[in-house]
Parts: sequence; structure tokens; C-alpha cells
Amino acid sequence: MKAAAAFSLASLLYGASAASNTTSAALLSSGHVKLGEFAEAYAKAKAFVAGLTNAEKVSIITGSDVDSSNGSSWTALANKDGFAGINYQYYVSGFPMGNALAMTWDKDYFDAEAYASGREFYLMGYNLINGPEAGPLGRTPWGGRQAEAFSPDPYLSGVALAKTISGMNRAGVIAGGRHYLLNEQETNRTTGTSDTTSAVYSSNADEKTIHELYLWPFQDAVQAGMAAVMCAMSHVNNTGSCENSHIVSELLKEELGFPGMVFPDVNSQSTSYGSANAGLDYGSSSLWTADILNAGISNGSFTQARLDDMAIRNVIGYYFVGLDDGKQPDEAGSTDYRDVRSNHSALIREVSAASLVLLKNDVTNGGGLPLNRPRTISVFGAHAGPAMAGPNQAFSVQGSSGPTYQGHLASGSGSGQLSFSYLMTPFQSLTTRAAADGSMIRWILNDTYTDSSSSSGGGMGSPPTTGGNGPSGSSNSSSSSNSTAGGPGGSTGGGGGGNALSNLGQGTAVTPSITNYAEDSEVCLVFLNSFAGEGADREELYNTDQDTLVKSVASECNNTVVVINTVGPRLVDAWVELENVTAVLYGGMLGQESGNAIADVLYGDVNPSGKLINTIAKNESDYPVKICYTAQCDFDEGVYIDYRHFDRYNVTPRYPFGHGLSYTTFEYGDVTAKKTNEKALSATYPSGPMAVGGKTDLFETVITITTTLTNSGSRSGAEVAQLYVSYPDAAAQPIRQLRGFEKVPLEAGAKETVSFAVRRKDISYWDAEAKEWALATGTYTFAVGSSSRDLRGSVEVQI
Repeated sequence: MKAAAAFSLASLLYGASAASNTTSAALLSSGHVKLGEFAEAYAKAKAFVAGLTNAEKVSIITGSDVDSSNGSSWTALANKDGFAGINYQYYVSGFPMGNALAMTWDKDYFDAEAYASGREFYLMGYNLINGPEAGPLGRTPWGGRQAEAFSPDPYLSGVALAKTISGMNRAGVIAGGRHYLLNEQETNRTTGTSDTTSAVYSSNADEKTIHELYLWPFQDAVQAGMAAVMCAMSHVNNTGSCENSHIVSELLKEELGFPGMVFPDVNSQSTSYGSANAGLDYGSSSLWTADILNAGISNGSFTQARLDDMAIRNVIGYYFVGLDDGKQPDEAGSTDYRDVRSNHSALIREVSAASLVLLKNDVTNGGGLPLNRPRTISVFGAHAGPAMAGPNQAFSVQGSSGPTYQGHLASGSGSGQLSFSYLMTPFQSLTTRAAADGSMIRWILNDTYTDSSSSSGGGMGSPPTTGGNGPSGSSNSSSSSNSTAGGPGGSTGGGGGGNALSNLGQGTAVTPSITNYAEDSEVCLVFLNSFAGEGADREELYNTDQDTLVKSVASECNNTVVVINTVGPRLVDAWVELENVTAVLYGGMLGQESGNAIADVLYGDVNPSGKLINTIAKNESDYPVKICYTAQCDFDEGVYIDYRHFDRYNVTPRYPFGHGLSYTTFEYGDVTAKKTNEKALSATYPSGPMAVGGKTDLFETVITITTTLTNSGSRSGAEVAQLYVSYPDAAAQPIRQLRGFEKVPLEAGAKETVSFAVRRKDISYWDAEAKEWALATGTYTFAVGSSSRDLRGSVEVQI
């Protein structure tokens, strides 16, 4: 027993990597990194920590207040979950979540939302934010938390993460990018499988895959001023993410020059010296006591320099974002009222509308979008209206009640879940529009409704006996029959025609049923969603009940418009090619103004300009990666996820990455290229000084690509011009990769020059042998277009 206890204590203290101490280059005091904009904050942090005792430093790194004997004081950072809104807080805004924000492809919106959300955190007294997220990146479309993140494309995610970090910095809060690193699924993140030998899963990837995909966005964020990083619950190459000296000390702190604090996700620290030596800076007050760490300093298991570094990293972000001005209010209670929302609802509505993607729009027979005061509108699907209760769900990090939500879905679940003060549903917004236009609007707010579900109620009907529209209502695919037996001349669900009660149940001249409402409507709007969140991955990429609903409506209505809000890629092949499906509007989790934003686009008040952040496949089997159910999750696909995989294997998608239509048309001009830094292009490897973000010359512009964009249609609108690069064969890269985008608003007939600044990093590949970013000699092709498979022009550059 004594031997076992001694072994257990040693494991807690040292961990599996006790011998791998933090290298000197990972210490801020080494001078390895030119701190640039962090230099002043470092000087302040260093001076403050220098006056503390070791016990006081330990208090700081374990999240406690300090009142030093020298007169200095420290109030522990107020940590809070969220990014697109404050998790579990009254009287705050619910902004578009990460997947919706990314669908705008608008750098200004990335910044504006982050600043506005950050101000709400700041004014509520929170200053260390668990967000935004670039992990999960999006390796698999079945991942449960993709709504919180941005895109499986590392370049798009890198720009989004960098802009949101800088926006929150300006708001005066420390944004903690998460989850670092290779945290790509929820299954087995904390427990093993049925195989008793299994443990928390390990993501196993090579250096090329790590650098070219998963580390890429974090590097952009560090360069933009990220001052905190949350490491993940999962393991990387069989070592816990938070105790993995390679990814934390070597990659993040040395290679990327990260100057801030690394803090753990829940239960992701397991050792004292192992975690501290690996690079964790903030952690458990049980594993890190003054006695334990002082003992480690005495016996050589730990160092004074590392303790000082940990304390400095814990406070450097505080100085960097200006929290030392003493102006931030104290932390609010979860139900305290503070006036923090300003006019953020207007921004939320604007961003949400700009994120919506028009996948299909057939106007050849007078149908499709935008709507123009339709005389009769029929609305179908639980997603169109409010759930039975809400707008918020019970907090849970054990998965959602998916795969669909029986009400309007505008947020994911778990620690990224939005806190709605209110939620505008499409049904509310469409009713307001119909009233103003003099339209007639009818509705069946259920996915599996039949006419036998209702007997009376002035057209409203009794609660349906199938499906249900409460948060926990179950769906029954066997009850998706849409009988018209209760129509004129038939018996009603009430059990006998002709009496007053059954007449009340006939609604607007017909018994409520999907076919009855669909057959004489000028437009039929069908609303679908898919639901998932923290704690569990997605069960499906399409839903049989919802797909049956679309087909049933389209069988009777020659102008069927489908609206989808989803946490990840949602397949549409069951019905998208039906002639009567004239339009498909697709989006992410839109936040509190969801219904208003959807109506704005449906009616043409806003011209759709969103673009897909994922590839939408024709079949589930077209995607390269599913959920891993074993303890060892090998990333054998390497860098070939999403469109890279589809291109490599010549798989035809239903809708390609970057796709999105408009109510107007755009024409692209010739594409030209200009080398702007011949000296940099002549060197295989970067040689600049190490700064925050990495070697400085990685971020220098070396090539400028230019084209023109013309709005050739009759409406004003915005187009996202996308730049893709194809490398020489020697670089062993995917066929094409996104390396630039610009969202350009244009009035009808207007023309504008569009330029893309290509950084050295953007045309480099990871040389695993040299452990460096390298340029390949040969021909690079730069193509500009409207999606990854709609390229309008290209130019070659010799390097």
C-alpha cells in the first residue's frame, strides 16, 4: 500500500514527462522573442512579479487574490465562458455564433462583433474569456461543437480568429483562444470507450498536418495579440494537451513566440511538475501549492525561473489590454441587471443577414427569392417558430437533445451557448411582414404533422400527437403521412363534419394539413435545423422527418423555399433537385435577431452575400473523416479535409466551399500579379527575427494579386472575391488552397479593383525535415473566383 501511494504521488508531481523541462527559449526572460506591442505590458508584469514572494506568485497562478506585504495587490481574473455572448448571464446579447460569423467572410464584421461582445463581457466585470475557438477546426462534419468555431479552412479560421482576438483586446478583455490543439470531437473527450483499455482519446498527427492545418489559425491569432490560450481535455500524440511540452512550450511559446498565459480546460491538468514544466501557466491549487513548488525548486524538479515566468504570463494580458487603468466594474452576479447591450441588436441583425448563404435560386417561372408581397404564405416546420418554452435551454455540457431542435434554433449548447434576453423567430418576423403587405399567412409549426393531429381551435389546432414542439419532443418518422382526408368533402380529425366545432378546426377554409396548406400557396417556406453542442457529437448530417416534410410540401407547392440553420454541414440531396424547390437559404446559428435577419433576406431588404465555410457533400460517405470511437485517433488523412479532400479525389460536391449566390450578378476581370519582395522570395527559409507570432518575414507581403469586380446586375450587393493558390509539385500540397478573400459591396453597375496581399507564410509549406516553413521553386498559380470551384481568372508566378 505504501509503495502504491508513493507511486501515485510521484505520478501527480512529475507526470509522464517529468524529465522534459521547459527550455530556456520558452521563458519570456530569455529574450528569445521580440515582444513588440507586448513590451510595455511585459515590463509592467515583470516589475510587479519581482516584488512578490513565491507563495504570492503561486496564489496568482492558481487564481487567487494577492495582498502583498510590499503594498502590491492582485485581484484574480474573472473567467467566463462564451464569445458570441456571455454564457449563463441575464440581460446580455446573443450574437451570431462562430459558424455564422465566418459565413459573412467579412473582416470588418469579425472585428465589430468581437468588440461589441467584448464590451458586454467587460461591463459585466469579466476579463478572461474562454473563447473564441479555432479548435475544433472542423476535421469532421460530425463534430458537435462546430457552431462555436469558424471553418475547416485554416486560412479563413486564422483571419477570423485574429480579427476576433484583436476586437476583444480593444474592448478591454483578455480573449483566450481555444481549444489547443487537435481537439476535433466530443466523443471520449473525458471518458473511455467500452473497451476498458481505452482512455481519453489521443489525436495523433504528424508535424506537417499540425502546422499546415491546426496550428495555422493559432499562429495568426498570436501575431494579432492573443494573450491567453486554453489547452484541451484531449491528448496529442499520447500526451495530454496541457502537459505536452512539444505543442505548448516548443510550438506555441518558442516557434510562435506566444507571450501570454496557457490555461487548462476542465480536468486537463493531472500533474504538478509535469504540467508546469510542459508550459501550463495557470492551474490547480491542489497540484500547485507553495510547498510543492518550493520543494521542486529545491530538488531540481522545477525552477525559480519557470515560476516567475508563469506568474508574469498570468498578468501580462491584464496590462496588455489596459485593465490596469482601474475602470472595469466589479464582476456581476449571473442575474444582476446592467445596461450593457447598447444598440448591439442592430449589429446582430446586420451580421446575421450578411451571413446567410443563398445555395439555390430558380426564378425562371416567377418563383424563388426575393419575395414580393406574396398573397398567400404557408410556413412549415418546428424551426420556424418558438419552442414550447424558452428562449434559453438548460445548461448542459453533456450534449444536446438533438439531432434536431423542436423550435427555432439560434444557438448551440454547452459552454458556448448564448444567453438570450429575447429571440426573434422567423414566424414572428414573417407575420409582421404579412400584416404590412396584406398577405395571408398560414402555418404548421411541426415537422411531422398530420391532419389527424388536430381537431379544433380556430385554425390553431390542439397540440399535435406526433413529433411535438417542445425542447424534448421526440420525432416519429412513421407519422409523416400527410393525408388530406380532413379536407373539403372528407371527415375531419374531430370525428364528424358539419358541426361548429369541426368548422372552427378548418382554419382558412381547409383543415390544417401539409398538403392542404401547400397546394394553393403562392410561396411555401419550409424551415429545417440540425442541433448539437458540447459533450456529444452529431448523430446525422440529414434528418428523415425534415426531408420528408420538404418533399411533402414540394409535391403540392410549385414555389417551395427551404431555410436551414445548422451547427455544421447539412446534406440536402434528398430534395434539392426537385423542380418545385425553387430556393434554399442556408445559415449557421444567428443569435437573437435570427428571424428578422432571415426575413430581411427572404424579402430582399438585404441581398444575400454569405458564402459556405464547409463543403456540402452529396452523400455522407463523401466526407473523409467520421467520429473516432477508439482511444487512438490517427489523423491519417493529413491535410486533406473538406474541399482539399474533394479536390484530391475528384469528388463532386453538391455545393463547394465558398459557394453563395446573390440577387444580382458579378463579373471578374483579368487577374494580375506583382512580386513585392524579391529578396524574400529568393530565400528558401525565413530568416527574420523571432517576434510575437513567429519569424517576422513570414508575415511580410511578397506578392500582390489584383483583379476587378463589377456588379453587372440590377441590384446593389456584395461579393466575396476569393483567392486560391496552387503550389509547385515539389511542395506536395493540395490542388488549391484559400489564401485571400475580400468582401466587396457594389452598387448596380459599379466596378472596383480588388487586391490581395499574399504573405510569405501563405505560399510556404512545412518542411518537416528542416522544421521550417519553406518556399518551393517553381510555378505558383493564383486563381480568383466566387468559390473553390468557380474560378474566374488566374495568373502564374515563377519563384
